[in-house]
Amino acid sequence: MKDNSKISKELLEIIERYINGTMTSKELKDFNQLLELDNEFKTKVEDIKTMLTGIETQALKEKLNEFHKDIPKTIVENTPKTKVRFLNFSKISIAAAMIIAVGSIWFFNTSKNEKIYANFFKPDPGLPTTMSATNNFDFYDAMVNYKHGDYTIAIDKWRVLQERKPDNDTLNYFLGVAHLANKNVTDAIPYLERSIEAKDDFTFLDEAYLYLGLAYLKEGNIELAKKHLNTSETTDAKKIISELTP
Repeated sequence: MKDNSKISKELLEIIERYINGTMTSKELKDFNQLLELDNEFKTKVEDIKTMLTGIETQALKEKLNEFHKDIPKTIVENTPKTKVRFLNFSKISIAAAMIIAVGSIWFFNTSKNEKIYANFFKPDPGLPTTMSATNNFDFYDAMVNYKHGDYTIAIDKWRVLQERKPDNDTLNYFLGVAHLANKNVTDAIPYLERSIEAKDDFTFLDEAYLYLGLAYLKEGNIELAKKHLNTSETTDAKKIISELTP
């Protein structure tokens, strides 16, 4: 059996520093981004926070018990008794161990995938925009916006054209890449999936498989990511596959 004790300890220390507010600004930024990306991890952090709070409560209870032992027996408390429910420490410890063991594996795998995505994703440079391309003015007008980083504007313009020509592989490809560049992975995938339907007739087929693989990697679907990356003949796709292979 693989020993995850070291990983679990590191994850717990990371979350403790997050809860205690002792992270560096960069660590805090990365951690908050991870919380936004995955609700399951956010829930795990909240569970561990609850567990740590329970440990503090239990420790406080023990200290109070010691304190009350030192009070002279002649002092009588007139305060009405109230029932205080304390968390079962042994059960919390077991649950926490399970959360940390599973969460640590997830945390580091997700971090690795995020790092690979960040290292390899860069928007397609786009097509040359010349005044001679008057027959496709609307397309190239949006291309200018895209190349200037105005992805939302480019998407809005290309979407109008795509509604008229839903099977146009080039439109679907650039819409997909623009959505990725605009940090909208979920919106990018359907366009990229449609762009590869043209198969060998599509000029940007290898690039489309690369971006589709990256999109699925970003979403955490490793099987589909590998499937499309293995289909791409680009150098980057081969490098990513090698990094994903244990």
